[in-house]
Amino acid sequence: ASLDFLKEMGLDLFKVPSGEITNLPYLERIAKLAKDVIVSTGMCDQGEVRDAVETLVKNGIPRERLTVLHCNTEYPTPFIDVNLRAMSKLGEAMKTRFGYSDHTLGIEVPIAAVALGATVIEKHFTLDRNMPGPDHKASLEPHELKAMVNAIRNIEAALGREEKEPTTSEIKNRVIARKSIVTAKPIKKGEVFTAQNLTTKRPGSGISPMKWHEILGTPAARDYQEDEMV
Repeated sequence: ASLDFLKEMGLDLFKVPSGEITNLPYLERIAKLAKDVIVSTGMCDQGEVRDAVETLVKNGIPRERLTVLHCNTEYPTPFIDVNLRAMSKLGEAMKTRFGYSDHTLGIEVPIAAVALGATVIEKHFTLDRNMPGPDHKASLEPHELKAMVNAIRNIEAALGREEKEPTTSEIKNRVIARKSIVTAKPIKKGEVFTAQNLTTKRPGSGISPMKWHEILGTPAARDYQEDEMV
């Protein structure tokens, strides 16, 4: 009855709470009503999650419209029981998007989950943790929720892409931070460059020290003073 009521309200996305993940008729009904489903997996082993996902898929929810949330159903969850490494493995095994439903104190674990690839974060929210009821003590107050969202947005921006390359912001620092091959003492024209008469110093606007072995043993084309770039 509650599912039909929510459908009448025009909802397209339904969330299966951890306590309902083994409720087969409930899962079948959601699959027929919803366009998107989020499945929370507290108290589950991987086989139970797979059974729930396969039930939803078999009854009409495309796998790409499913999101599986790694979760621990203890309020608050001890950090030692979070097992966050299981989150991405769960998504990989179910071939779905994945996220994290958090009941720890603080905001560190949801931020770490985003860094590990979570596309959804669920976090309990309250106006006051001192209010009566089982969930408030494991919930965030307004200023904490704001801090969590801001931190998650920063992590999303920081994730970037998988290729390692210099960024626009740092490229200007190459010349300042890197070194060039320079003379360690005066050198006469024709004198051979050696490890004794050369060194490396900033800035990096000259020949890179990565060319060191190519320069050693070659004759100087002119006279050099100490500290001149080669």
